[in-house]
Parts: sequence; C-alpha cells; structure tokens
Amino acid sequence: MRPLSELTRPNILKLKPYSSARDEYGGKEAKIFLDANENPYNVPYNRYPDPLQRELKEKIAKIKRVKEDRIFLGNGSDEAIDLAYRCFTRPGIDNVVAIEPTYGMYKVCANINDVEYRPVLLDDHFQTTADRLLARCNSKTKLIWICSPNNPTGNNIRREEIIKTIERFDGLCVVDEAYSDFSSEVPLRLELEKYPNLIVLNTFSKAWGCAAIRLGMAFASHEIIEIFNKVKYPYNINTLTQKQALEILKEPYDVEKWVKIILIERDRMIEAFKMLPFCIKTYPTDANFVLIKVNDAQAVYNYLEARGIIVRNRSKVALCGNCLRITIGRKSENNELLSALRQY
Repeated sequence: MRPLSELTRPNILKLKPYSSARDEYGGKEAKIFLDANENPYNVPYNRYPDPLQRELKEKIAKIKRVKEDRIFLGNGSDEAIDLAYRCFTRPGIDNVVAIEPTYGMYKVCANINDVEYRPVLLDDHFQTTADRLLARCNSKTKLIWICSPNNPTGNNIRREEIIKTIERFDGLCVVDEAYSDFSSEVPLRLELEKYPNLIVLNTFSKAWGCAAIRLGMAFASHEIIEIFNKVKYPYNINTLTQKQALEILKEPYDVEKWVKIILIERDRMIEAFKMLPFCIKTYPTDANFVLIKVNDAQAVYNYLEARGIIVRNRSKVALCGNCLRITIGRKSENNELLSALRQY
C-alpha cells in the first residue's frame, strides 16, 4: 500500500475541518448549553446532534465487533461512497476500477467527481479475479470497488480473489457488504487489522429493516476514518436517525429472526421461479433478492406493474439482458407475486 498521505488529495491533507460548537464541547457533562446559538425551546429537537455519534458507535462496535474509532456513519452508504472519491481521488487525474455489473452509485459518484471509471466485466458466472482487476489499474488508480454479495447479481465474489486484490493493490480497496447479513461468508470487516488499505461498507437499510432512516456504515483504519470525519458535514446524522438506530440495536435478535425468515422464503421462491415456463434461468444468490432471466423481461415487468407489483428490470445492465431482480418480501407478498406470475 502506498502511504495514506500519497493516496489522499493534497487539499484534503491540508484541510482544516470546520469545528462545530459540539465538537469543542466533546460530550462532557453539562446542563446549560449556550454555545451553538440554538433556540432554548422545543426540547429535545432544538439541540444539534452529536457530530461524531459517540453513543451510537459504541453500540454498533459491540454488535459488529469493530473498534469505535474504526467506524464512520453516513447518510446512507452513498455518503461514504462519495467521501471516498472526495478524499482520495483528484478530479480529471485519477481513476478507479470496479467490477461490472455492480451497484450503480460507484459510477455515478465517479462521474460527479470527474474521475475516470474503469469497469471490469464479470465472467459468465458473475465472478472475477485479482489479475483481471489489477490489469486495469495504473499509477493513477486510487480505488477498487467490489460489491459482495454483488448487486444486481446476488452472488458473493470469491473471497480468495478479493483478498489477493487487497494484498496486491497499492491503493484502497472498498468492499461493499450491504447484503452480507444474508450470506454465510465471514464479513471482511473482521479483517481490518490485517489490511490497512481496506474500507468495508455496510448499511442499516437491508437486514436491519431501516432504509427510511438513511444510515450507512464504513469500517476502516483509524487514519482513514479520521480523514472521512474531517471532510464530512458537521452534523451529517440527525438526532431522529440516531435515536431510531439506537432503538433497533436493542433488538438484534429480531434482525436475526427476520434474516432467517427471508432466507427460508428465498429458497422457496427460487424453486417456484424455476417452475415458471417463461423463466430461462435463476441465478445463485447470497443476498435478499434473486436475479432471474426470462424470455421477455419488459413484458413481465409491465404485466406485474399493471397488477401493482413492482420488481426491477435489469435488462439494460451488462450481462443481465432480460433479467428481473426480485426482492424477497413477506410470505403474503411473495405468494401474491407467484400467483400473478403463474397466470402470466
């Protein structure tokens, strides 16, 4: 790995971050707050939230088995994705490498930040190798993006190839584990001590059932997290989001139960999809959704939409011609979907 000082944008290295009143206060015991020009009425919503989300990170650290100073919390995982570009890539100069197909925000953020995006097409089994990824890199490559389990394909990228990539790449590897709770693979966030150039993304939107609160996580070395915190907006996670996250973290066994039910339903739905006469192929999945290839994806999509059932047509994505991505819902929702498909 190149020194972090070489990977970081020069202007970010020199940046003196904005210091909010609550940064200076630092969470010490106090009873009167006259430091942030807040309205003294409408408690508790009159107060700015903790800019570093200390209480929330303490709870997350125990559940995710990651040290508190290695956790960044963002407005969805998308904030961490954008920060990786803003902190480490120079517009018009640097580039990033990513598997293809994959989550679309990696490319969108590259375009927003004027950074060259170099896709590496997956093979027919939706896999890649370290050799193929590294072959697309040059001295200006700062980031490699790997989503595993991958979206929209659903499968885990081979762990040994991800590890080889991390070990051999001299930049930063970002592994997006948004769907890892639905996989039997050991999360790479538990390997942070081994790999200082690893950033792992996770989210409250999937297994934790909290897409509405927009809370994403990034796990990385203390030094990388410090850079993220220097660049992020001062109060990026609002009080309502922090409170709701603390509430859901009190019930981790509910999340385990939800995941088990979803996995049972996933297996049932895969077998049911295989029986549909217009279903050409059902792809293996390690996520909470299934990618299926049909004879006419747009026609099936339109048919379901007319019946109030929305799935995702991924036909325009590389390697996913005539493919529908179908999320696993409640049993009643899955049954309604199957009933409609069997009448198609």
